[in-house]
Amino acid sequence: MSDYLVIVESPAKAKTIERYLGKKYSVKASMGHVIDLPKSQMGVDVKNNFEPRYITIRGKGPVLNDLKKAAKKAKQVYLAADPDREGEAIAWHLAHSLGIQEDAPCRVVFNEITKDAVKSSFKNPRTLDMDLVNAQQARRVLDRLVGYNISPLLWKKVKKGLSAGRVQSVAVKMIIDRENEIKNFEPEEYWSITGHFKKGKKDFEAKFYGVNGEKQGLKSKEAVDQVLNQLDGKNFDVKKVNKRERKRNPALPFTTSSLQQEAFRKLNFRAKKTMMIAQQLYEGINLGGREGTTGLITYMRTDSTRISDTAKNEASTYINENYGKEFLGPNRKAKKSEGAQDAHEAIRPTSPNRAPLAIKEKLSRDQYRLYKLIWERFMASQMAPAILDTVTAHLYNNDIEFRASGSEIKFKGFMKLYIEGTDDNKKEENKILPPMKEGDVVKAEDIQPDQHFTQPPPRYTEARLVKTLEEKGIGRPSTYAPTLDTIQRRGYVALDNRRFIPTELGEIVINLIKEYFPEIINVEFTVKMENDLDDVEEGSKQWREIINTFYEDFEKRLEKAEEEIEKVEVRDEPAGVDCEKCGHEMVYKMGRYGKFLACSNFPDCRNTKPILKEIGVKCPKCKEGNVVERKSKKKRTFYGCDQFPECDFVSWDKPIDRPCPKCNSLLVEKKKKKGTQVTCTECDYEENAQQ
Repeated sequence: MSDYLVIVESPAKAKTIERYLGKKYSVKASMGHVIDLPKSQMGVDVKNNFEPRYITIRGKGPVLNDLKKAAKKAKQVYLAADPDREGEAIAWHLAHSLGIQEDAPCRVVFNEITKDAVKSSFKNPRTLDMDLVNAQQARRVLDRLVGYNISPLLWKKVKKGLSAGRVQSVAVKMIIDRENEIKNFEPEEYWSITGHFKKGKKDFEAKFYGVNGEKQGLKSKEAVDQVLNQLDGKNFDVKKVNKRERKRNPALPFTTSSLQQEAFRKLNFRAKKTMMIAQQLYEGINLGGREGTTGLITYMRTDSTRISDTAKNEASTYINENYGKEFLGPNRKAKKSEGAQDAHEAIRPTSPNRAPLAIKEKLSRDQYRLYKLIWERFMASQMAPAILDTVTAHLYNNDIEFRASGSEIKFKGFMKLYIEGTDDNKKEENKILPPMKEGDVVKAEDIQPDQHFTQPPPRYTEARLVKTLEEKGIGRPSTYAPTLDTIQRRGYVALDNRRFIPTELGEIVINLIKEYFPEIINVEFTVKMENDLDDVEEGSKQWREIINTFYEDFEKRLEKAEEEIEKVEVRDEPAGVDCEKCGHEMVYKMGRYGKFLACSNFPDCRNTKPILKEIGVKCPKCKEGNVVERKSKKKRTFYGCDQFPECDFVSWDKPIDRPCPKCNSLLVEKKKKKGTQVTCTECDYEENAQQ
């Protein structure tokens, strides 16, 4: 029998911690929450000061009984749930169920699951933090009051299976607002003039800047012609050359939000997938040998960029030994964003010395890619700034000024290891200009005017939406991934080319909420509520007072909505084709995995089929069918014949509508790091795809 019982959430975490603590400790997993509000009803007694009604979660009875038996045999019980509000709430529920007093030093927390961190935490157990618990209770009660009151209203007035919530409703409204911006956008014409110059044997580009030293925009063809007519020949005088040295600092270590954004940009991971893999890396991976099961990263739900001195020192030693002293960075202070709780460190590797390549074979492909991203970002944040030499040449011809800009990396610094991604995937170009000095003359080989039109704001990708939610102070790190998942599962938004577009259903729901519950989708209200919850966590506000203030007005709006909202009919969109089984019109339906085709004669006819997107290529196998784009169960795109199952042609790569010029076989497009490449499926022929 073990002297001490330690309770954590997951078996993986239990396995890692048990190895560190030794034989006197027994570590068991609660498998997440064991006590919670009931799913089948609100579980909040509004008339009794919003008292929550907690129950044992269905299916968790045996787990709780097992923990109770183990607790009775142990001298001391330690509760080691995650170091956040939700973890504190789990520990509080367990303490009540196991008969542990609230003032007992039973709570242990650690930001990383390493031997030193775990052992240190057990030397200093603390009592349960009721402010943290109450902040979590307030969030749960508030979400119940909103969700379990508005959702049934939506079921009754619109359709079953809908839901409403504070953060998810704001997110959907943002996507709708962006779509309306795009629809109402009126493009404006503008022009640019690019000169292709030669200096010696070196070619370079310069763009029109202005006239007589003043910047001038070009809004019409007439304005362009006026500039071109003023030019006198092809020779330009170099009037001025500006040279300067510019420093570029590395990005700070990851927070939850920035990790989700960068994993989307660089790894194409959805927020939900990023958090799932990060959880695995945090709880522990079996590295074999003396290290065994070890936590590879610090806690992944954080809004802080703060780093411990120990981690900084280890990183500095590694950088000095592997890159050289000149790559060591200055001691940069963490940047605390407005509203950040700063309860934990940034997301970083638990040991900077554990390089990704050294443990690659112990990790799955996705685990390795995410760990490598976290490791490189953290190490780069501790490295020296990059130094770039920038040059701007001012070229004149009859008072018309063109400017040529270029830069060259003088010292790579952190860029030797890592460069932060961008939402639009634009690659930074380092154009190197030929040597020029004041008084030189350069010749324009060609001067080309180009017409452009201003573009509407882009639709939200997951990365952009998470970034905007964070900037506006909506939600907290732990809410982003489940929020994005929920609004897609409910059918409020869909993804088109990795970008969110609202559905008709989403617009109907948000319009109803906007009319009857405007505070729910009001950004300022949502931000204030998050700040109030933070005040509860800090002990400066009482959670019931916050809920009561909200509910007084909400209850009146609820009664008004019940009386005034009429039944909304969500019509199915005609697909323009007839059902091959009964002849009735096929319509588009929204299902769990997105849109599909269904017969309008349901339930008499239950014919359904997926929406097939043709790519304009005949099937290379049966020669009769057409190649269509399909989705696998894991939502990965592949290509197959529309005559399936009669024809079983499939390809992960997109087929091309022309044969290989070398062997006449099938050509396909392959996605490579440097772009798309056309290759033959049989021989070694390849070419760069035209973008």
